[in-house]
Amino acid sequence: MTDTIIDRRNFYIDGAWVAPSEPNDFDVIDPSTEQVCAVISLGSEADTDAAVAAAKAAFPAWAETAPEERIALLERLAEIYQARAAEMAEAISMEMGAPMALAQTAQVGAGLGHIKSIIRTLKDFQFEQPLSDRSPDNAILYEPVGVCALITPWNWPMNQVTLKVVPALGVGCTMVLKPSEVAPLSSALFAEMIDEAGFPAGVFNMVQGDGPGVGTQLSGHPDIDMVSFTGSTRAGKAITKNAADTVKRVALELGGKGANIVFADADDKAVVRGVRQCFLNSGQSCNAPTRMLVERPIYDQAVETAQQVAEQTAVDIAANEGRHIGPVVNELQWGKIQDLIASGADQGARLVAGGTGRPEGHDQGYFVKPTVFADVTPDMRVYREEIFGPVLSIMPFDTEDEAVEIANDTDYGLTNYVQTTDNDKARRVARRLRSGMVEMNGLPRGAGAPFGGYRQSGNGREGGVWGIEEFLEVKSVSGWNEISADA
Repeated sequence: MTDTIIDRRNFYIDGAWVAPSEPNDFDVIDPSTEQVCAVISLGSEADTDAAVAAAKAAFPAWAETAPEERIALLERLAEIYQARAAEMAEAISMEMGAPMALAQTAQVGAGLGHIKSIIRTLKDFQFEQPLSDRSPDNAILYEPVGVCALITPWNWPMNQVTLKVVPALGVGCTMVLKPSEVAPLSSALFAEMIDEAGFPAGVFNMVQGDGPGVGTQLSGHPDIDMVSFTGSTRAGKAITKNAADTVKRVALELGGKGANIVFADADDKAVVRGVRQCFLNSGQSCNAPTRMLVERPIYDQAVETAQQVAEQTAVDIAANEGRHIGPVVNELQWGKIQDLIASGADQGARLVAGGTGRPEGHDQGYFVKPTVFADVTPDMRVYREEIFGPVLSIMPFDTEDEAVEIANDTDYGLTNYVQTTDNDKARRVARRLRSGMVEMNGLPRGAGAPFGGYRQSGNGREGGVWGIEEFLEVKSVSGWNEISADA
C-alpha cells in the first residue's frame, strides 16, 4: 500500500456528506504501481433509495427556477472547477493512470470546456417557443425530464461527468451520479465543487457503487425518469433491459471500433497523426481510430511509419512528467488486452511493433506495449472487438467503395476518420460512413458538436443543444397566447 490511503467512503446525499448505510469497502488501485491509493464504499439499496428520494423531493422547486438562476450557479461551478484544476488532475492521474501532462490538459480541460460550452448554449436556448407562424397560439414548452440517474465511466471521468451533470442541472433536472468505482476520486472532488457552488440540497446527489449494485438499482428504480449511461455496449444492453419495465428514457454512449481511412493523396502527417490518436490515453477511448485502412499504393510505407511511431512511443508511470502513455486502468483490462494481442498473432496478423507482456523496465503496473498489427482481415478478433488499449490494426484497400465497405463492417458506429486532400472525396465518403461522427484530416470537432453514435455505439447525443435536449421533455400547448371568450 502507499503511505497515505485516501478515505472517500462517504456519499453526497441531500446536500450533505453522509456515511454509507452499511460498510462495504472497496480499494481503489493506482494502475501505475498496483498499490491501494484510496478506499471508497460501495453503496447499498438503502443508499440508492435515499439519494433518489432526495432528488425526487428537490425536483419540483428546482424545475421551476429561472434559467438565469441555474446558469449563475453553473458559472460559479466553472470558477471553482478552474480554481481546483490541479487537484482534479492529480485525482484523475492517480485513479485511472492518465499521465500528468494529459490529466492537466485534455482530461481536466475537457470538463472545463464542456461546462463553459453548455453554459453558452443554455443562454441561447428557448424553453418556450411558438409552434410556427401558422399556429401562433400553439406553444412548444421544453421541460426537465425529471430525476436522472447518471452513470459514468473511468476512461475520461470529467469529460463524461460534465457532459451529463451540467446540462441536466441547467435545464432543471435533479440527479444521482454513480461514477465508476474504478475511478471514483475525481467525481468525489466534483461533488465538493457542486457543494461549494451552492446548489440547493437534493438537486445533485452522488453514490459510489458498482454496476451490478447501485447501477442496477438506479436503472430499474421506479422514481428515476431517465438513465444516461456511458460505458460498454454489454452494460448498455443490460441497463436498457432493466429500465424497460418502468419505460424510462435511456440515453447510451457505448463502444466503438473506429476506422481511419487513409487515401494515397493524404497529407504527409496522416499516418503519424492516426497512430498517435489511437494510442492517446493508452488507447482507452471509445472514439479511438483503431482500424487504419490504407490505400494500397502507400500501404507498405504506412505500415513502416506506424511501426516507427509505436517504437518511439514512450511508456511510463502516470506521475512522471513528459510525453508518454501511462498504464491501462486495471488488471482486468490488462488481461483482456493481452488476450486480444495474442489472438492477433495466433490468427495470422503481422505483428510489426509491440506484442504481449509489459514494456521493458516496467515489471509493476498495468503497462501495455504500443502494438501495431498489419495485414489484418475481417475474421480476426483485433478487427472486430473493441480492445481499449494501445493496439492498432492496419489493412489495405484498393477502391473508395471498398474502404467504405470495410469501415462500415462493424457492429459499432461511433467515430470514423478520413484522410485525403480531395475535398469532394472527403465529403462523399463522410456521407457514406455509418457513424455518428466523422473527423477529417486531423481537424477536431468544434465545441458543442454532438457526441454519439449509430447502432451498438449507442442512441443518444451529448454536447451542445443536442445534449441539452436529451434531458428535456417536449410539451405541446394550444391556446397559449390568449383564451377565447367563446371557450
